[in-house]
Amino acid sequence: MRVLFMCTANSCRSILSEAMFNHLAPQPFAAVSSGSFPKGQVLPRSLSTLQHAGISTDGLSSKGNEAFEDCPPDIVITVCDKAAGEACPVYFGPA
Repeated sequence: MRVLFMCTANSCRSILSEAMFNHLAPQPFAAVSSGSFPKGQVLPRSLSTLQHAGISTDGLSSKGNEAFEDCPPDIVITVCDKAAGEACPVYFGPA
C-alpha cells in the first residue's frame, strides 16, 4: 500500500509525514510525499527535527507529483494549512 502525503511546497509538513509514516508503519505500507508547487529543497529544520527523533532522512527531497506518474499512490492525504491562507493541493492522478 503506497501512501502519498501532499502539501504545497513539499518542504516541511508532507516531508515530516512521509518520514514518520515510514518509520512507524509496518510492511507493506510505504509513504512518499510531493507538493503542488514544490520548493525544491527540504527545510533544514525539518531534517534536524527528524534526525533528533531518530528518524531517517535518507532520500527525502522536495518534488512534484510528476515523480509518481509511473507508480501512482493507493491513498492520497493532503496536509495543508488553511489557517495560513494556503490552498489545499489537489492530486489529479489515479489513487
